[in-house]
Amino acid sequence: MIETAMLMAAGLGKRMRPLTATRPKPLVKVAGKALMDHALDRLEAGGIRKVVVNVHYLADTVEAHLRARKGPMEFVISDERGKLLETGGGLMQARPLLGDQPFLCANSDNLWVDGPQETLGMMQRLWNPERMDALLLLVPLARATCHMGPGDFHMDASGRLTRRKPAHVAPFVYTGVQILSPAILRDPPADAFSTNIFWNRAMEAGRLYGVAHQGLWFDVGTPHAIPVVEQMLAHG
Repeated sequence: MIETAMLMAAGLGKRMRPLTATRPKPLVKVAGKALMDHALDRLEAGGIRKVVVNVHYLADTVEAHLRARKGPMEFVISDERGKLLETGGGLMQARPLLGDQPFLCANSDNLWVDGPQETLGMMQRLWNPERMDALLLLVPLARATCHMGPGDFHMDASGRLTRRKPAHVAPFVYTGVQILSPAILRDPPADAFSTNIFWNRAMEAGRLYGVAHQGLWFDVGTPHAIPVVEQMLAHG
């Protein structure tokens, strides 16, 4: 059972402007609840007891929100106030806080609804550290609500992933949810960098895997996405 997670909450939220002029993107409300609370509720339901949260933009408000949240989860802050490190750099800075066991990682601006199976439980059952360095939750491009991209990955019958080729479309979109082995967090570049560096290493070793999400998923990246998501949630 994985009991530790990282919640990515340090971004500037530029695409969500003007809503992020006075609040960080994780605290923008969708269906009456802050985006980060949608993610944290899922993590708590999935058995997570410790969440490392990275902060940068309007960090004090994120910390205050976490202190006011009720529940059994422990929150540990990875402070990026001095410099925004991007996703890979944020993981590297948080590495000492995450422990030596596999952990979940989730973005704070994507919202998902479970399908027939509880999503995080399904991922944990499929996780195999003997052959995986990373297990990514993917959604079929046709069901990636409010997502405008051409897809991210191809997935073979075993779940192994390869990237979309330039000028092509791929059938699966990364949802912002993954399980990672801490062993993959090594040899970082000197500057801020994306998690893609870790994924590329895992892919070259044949150790990057995916699983298809069975429920709903929403890319809540812009103000225009919010009413679409709220309407779909209201109507099941």
